[in-house]
Amino acid sequence: MAEGEITRHRRLSAKNPNIAAEAERKRRPLVSLIGVVDRSFVASNARELQRMKALVARLSDKQLAAMVNEYWSLAGILGHIAVWDGRALFLAGKLQRGEQFTPSDDDPENVDWINDSSRPLIHAIAPRALAELAVSIAEETDQLVASLPDELLAGLGETSPLNPVRADHRGEHLDAVEASTLA
Repeated sequence: MAEGEITRHRRLSAKNPNIAAEAERKRRPLVSLIGVVDRSFVASNARELQRMKALVARLSDKQLAAMVNEYWSLAGILGHIAVWDGRALFLAGKLQRGEQFTPSDDDPENVDWINDSSRPLIHAIAPRALAELAVSIAEETDQLVASLPDELLAGLGETSPLNPVRADHRGEHLDAVEASTLA
């Protein structure tokens, strides 16, 4: 297998993460001409959180431990979501405390090394505990980003390291988890 093929197989989804990251950046809360922030992300985040909760409640421990592909178990994918929700939680906390984002808060151009290096740690956690942790982190993240005042959200540009729209990332991976449970 060529290096490019190996890299593609290591992805959590068939989408190029750089393309997915670009799409995520573009789905920031919009600010209208009269300064009103579009808070539809709150409902989208809540919808995907409910999907995650229902999935975790429905899946057995054996299903959570099942491998979706060569690299990721079902619970591992939920752990991956938790890592990135945790990052959003950290960044939202900085914003809430009035701290400025720094260059080290920015996403690297290629995040594969983060996903690849976190995978063994994620899989070291018992599948049920990992799934429940993912739900807990998602809940905490959604609460915090929903509580951010409009004036803080309005200041988030396309290059901001914080994207409060967590639904897109969750949804992409929950689609893969649900598809694997139907196979």
